[in-house]
Amino acid sequence: MFEIEGSETIPSGLAEMAPGPELAALLATIDVEELSGYDQVEVLKASQRMASHYAAHTYTAMAAISDTLHSMDDDYQLAHEQAAAEIRVALRLTRRAADTELDLALDLRRRLPGVTALLAAGDLDPRRARTLVHGTSHLSPAGAVEVVGQLLDDAPGLTTGQLAARLRRLCIEADPDEATDRFRKAVTDRRVSSEPTPEGTAHLFGLDLPPHRVAAITRRINRIARSLRRRGDERTMDQIRADIFVDLLQGSATGESGRNRGVVDIHVDLETLTRLNDHAGELAGFGPVIADIARQVTDESRGAEWRFTVTNSDGEVLDNGITRRRPTTGQQREVHAQHPTCVFPGCRMPALDCDLDHRVPHAEGGPTVTTNLAPLCRHDHHIRTKAGWTHTPLSGGRHRWRTRLGQVYITTGPSP
Repeated sequence: MFEIEGSETIPSGLAEMAPGPELAALLATIDVEELSGYDQVEVLKASQRMASHYAAHTYTAMAAISDTLHSMDDDYQLAHEQAAAEIRVALRLTRRAADTELDLALDLRRRLPGVTALLAAGDLDPRRARTLVHGTSHLSPAGAVEVVGQLLDDAPGLTTGQLAARLRRLCIEADPDEATDRFRKAVTDRRVSSEPTPEGTAHLFGLDLPPHRVAAITRRINRIARSLRRRGDERTMDQIRADIFVDLLQGSATGESGRNRGVVDIHVDLETLTRLNDHAGELAGFGPVIADIARQVTDESRGAEWRFTVTNSDGEVLDNGITRRRPTTGQQREVHAQHPTCVFPGCRMPALDCDLDHRVPHAEGGPTVTTNLAPLCRHDHHIRTKAGWTHTPLSGGRHRWRTRLGQVYITTGPSP
C-alpha cells in the first residue's frame, strides 16, 4: 500500500479540493494538454475524485428507485425486478448488468454505508468499492460492517489486489471455522473446464484448486521457462509457459532438470504454527490462506522447495530459511524476509519471482549488501532502470519512490 506526499500543484488548491460543484467547475476550465507532466497527474487524480463522487450519486439514485418501487408494490420480487428494469432501460444496460449494478447499489446503501461515504468523498473509486462489497458478501451485515470498518482508513491507499488480500485475511480471522468450511466446500467443488474462443483457440481452466499446490505448479512452470530461455529458447516467456503447461499435462518432455521442482513461499506467525491460534498464513503470490493450509501445506506437497518466514504477532521476523539442501545465499533470504513482495508501489509479485535490484547500481559502485538490495519484478525493474524512477529505503520496510514526472509515493511496508 502507499500514501502520496503533498506538493505544490497548478492550478492552486486542486490536490486538496473535495469533489463537488467547485472542483467540477475548475476542472472544466483546464486544458490538460497544456500542463506539465506533473500537473497532468494531479488533474488525473482530481478527475477520478469527481468520477467517484458521481458514482456514489449514481448508486444512491439506483437505491432510491428501488425504494420507490417497493413502496408502490407489496410483492418484493416484482418490485426488485421493476427497479432493475427501470435502470436497465434508462442506462442502456443488459439485463444481467442492470441486476448486478442494482445489487451493488443496495449493498452500499444497506450493508456498507461507510463505503458509500468514502466513494462520495472521492477517497475510493468504484473498483475498490466493488471489491469491499463482493469480498464481504458471505458475511452477515454486522460482520461485513465490522470487517470493512477495520479497512476504511487504509482503503484509499490500497490497490484492488491489496484490498482483496487484506479482506480475505480479516474474513478468515473474524471466523476461522467458517472460513475453513468455505474453503473445504470450494475445494470439494474443484473442477476443470475448457471453452473455445472466437479466434479458434481454446481456454483451459482449473477452478477451486488448493492454493499451495497452484503456487508450487506456477513456480515450477516459471523455473522451467527461465531455464529454457537461458539456453537460448527464442519464444516469449508467455509462449514458453503455455507450452510447458500443455507439455506437462500431456506427459511430453519439457526440457526440465531435477532442479526445476515447484517452490512454495509461505509466511505464518509462530502462534499459528504451534496451534495456539488460527491466524491466516500468507502464500506468496496468492495472499491469505486459512491456518490449516499454512500448517499442513508441507505435508501435502512433498518434493517441493519450501521457503518459510516465521513472525511474531507484531509481524516481526523471528526466523526464515529454506528446506532444501541447496539454499539461496543468506543475503537473498534476508532481503526476501524483509520484503516478501516487489517493493514497487502496489505490486504484489512474490519476492522469489523478482530480481534483486541494486538501488545504487553495481556499475556505479553500489555495494552488494542487503541495505542496497530490494526485490523488483522484471516489469517494475525495467521501469526503475529505464524510465528514471528512483527509490529510497525508509524505516519499517517502506520505500520512497519518485516518478519521472516528479510525483512522489511512499510504500508503507510489505504489500498485503
